[in-house]
Formats: sequence, structure tokens, C-alpha cells
Amino acid sequence: MKPYPRTFSHIGISVPDLDAAVKFYTEVLGWYLIMQPTEIIEDNSAIGEMCTDVFGPNWGSFKIAHLSTGDRIGVELFQFANQVNPENNFEYWKTGVFHFCVQDPNLEELAEKIVAAGGKKRMKAPRYYYPGEKPYRMIYMEDPFGNILEIYSHSYELHYASGAYQ
Repeated sequence: MKPYPRTFSHIGISVPDLDAAVKFYTEVLGWYLIMQPTEIIEDNSAIGEMCTDVFGPNWGSFKIAHLSTGDRIGVELFQFANQVNPENNFEYWKTGVFHFCVQDPNLEELAEKIVAAGGKKRMKAPRYYYPGEKPYRMIYMEDPFGNILEIYSHSYELHYASGAYQ
């Protein structure tokens, strides 16, 4: 039996300053704050034991906030006590998630808001998938905390259903 496509529930993003990240993601990307920043401490509570299962013993504590995108995808923002900024945050050739993507029909305006909030463009300007034919565009950005995000002007399906690489 062929598996059915699962829906996407949430993504966890590590940041060095949880309060600043909540402000950025709610004010710039417009995401909803659904759980205020909270400190989680290593203890015998259900959440403490769950985190020990994930992180192993002696993780101490961390702060977390929960947000939601306009299409109900959850975003967990984490601030760990031993957080380290990578020397190179764009090691796309290594296994793992190297970016996430948001969609906005006016990606140029959103890109400028991200820059004004302390982020930066990873490309000089947006690129068109079908120049002169369709308005589908994209640009890679970086949030103020070093996380890589991409902006699409149209849905994922529209970008690729016509064979973007042919």
C-alpha cells in the first residue's frame, strides 16, 4: 500500500534571543504567538522527562515559545543556555535542514522588512523561475538570528508543476 502524504505540523528553530525572535516573527512575518515564552527546567515533570528523552541528561533548562503561521503550521522557537552561533550558518551541503520558506505575493516588500528588522538578503535581488512568462519569484534571506529563510511569491505547487528546471 502506497503511503499517503502526511501534513506538516511544526518546525523547531533555535535562536540566541527568544524575546527578540518572538518580536521579529510576529511583527515582520505576522505569525501568531500561541504560547508566551516559557522556561522549561530539567526535573521530573512530564515535560522535563520528555525533554530528557530528547536531549539526554543534564540539559538544564531552556526557553521556548510557540507560534503559528497563517496556514496553521506550528513554529517552536528555542533559546538554549549553551546556544552557539555557527561560524558559517549556510552549510547547505551538509545533511539537515538548511532553510525554511514562507510565501508572500509581495516578496520584495517582505524582504525589505526583514532587512529593516536586522536580517539580510542572501541574494542581490529576487529571481524569476519563468522570466517574461510567469511572475513566480524567490529570494533567499537570513533572519536577524542567522537562520536561513526563503521567500516564494506563489505556492510551491505553482513554482514546480510547470517544470521549473526544464
